[in-house]
Amino acid sequence: MINRKIWIAGSSGNIGRILEKTLSNKSDKIFSTDLELDVTNTEEVTRFAVINRPDVIINCACISDIEECERDRVKAYKVNSLGARNLSSASRQTGATMVQLSTDDVFAGNEKGALNEFDKTEPISVYGKSKLAGEVFAKELTPKHIIIRSSWIYGYGEGDFVSQVVNAAKEGRPFEAAVNQMSSPTSVFALAEFINKVIRSDEYGVFHASCTGLCSRFDYAKRILELSGLSTDILKPVLYSDESENTDSMRPRYTDLENLMMEMTGIYEMPDWETALERHILERSGLIGK
Repeated sequence: MINRKIWIAGSSGNIGRILEKTLSNKSDKIFSTDLELDVTNTEEVTRFAVINRPDVIINCACISDIEECERDRVKAYKVNSLGARNLSSASRQTGATMVQLSTDDVFAGNEKGALNEFDKTEPISVYGKSKLAGEVFAKELTPKHIIIRSSWIYGYGEGDFVSQVVNAAKEGRPFEAAVNQMSSPTSVFALAEFINKVIRSDEYGVFHASCTGLCSRFDYAKRILELSGLSTDILKPVLYSDESENTDSMRPRYTDLENLMMEMTGIYEMPDWETALERHILERSGLIGK
């Protein structure tokens, strides 16, 4: 296996921390940066890339809070779009592979049916629009780009959906979950393993990387509690509404990401969502090792 120099920008974020841990177990040299390097500053990004000459640049820097993005569009586009532009430009200048992490929020999610990498994007939120703009910069500025879209990522810590549901159950708090919002819960560990595989390949382009299978937010929460041995009585089924003031109303209603490029290239096979979730719950409970 070829040893590589890998720069993870945004390494203290939800995905960045897990990715850094996954790649640190390999024989690569990892450069990790976060707030000490401003990805929106072209000069800082270029200088770091030119000095360290990474083989791979992975952009984990992101503002993913839906409400924050809606409140401050300039900040959202600056980090999610210009940050991607600067890193992509640095990738091209140094000959590095650019990995841009994206989201299923680039789709409107208004219609049922699988969405592959070649389907039309149509984001409905500032977050989704700013991430799509980041994709466009990566495509336009460097031919050696890998854009990765995923959905409902969990496993990164206390802020994830699994932790929210489990904590609510332990505290006896009601937890609302939509019965008509559908997608694929995805393990951050499976996502990190895919990234590890794809950066060692000769493949480029847009990749969907979600665990297989589909469920509602309600069924997802219910399965979390069942696997954790906790009561499901706290769950309150609600209907997703486009007119709701709830944050979830700014998320796509239905995103069934098809991992078509992954299947065609044979790089990796994502686990089904229930198998991955069960493994995560067991690891979380200390019943099996990671």
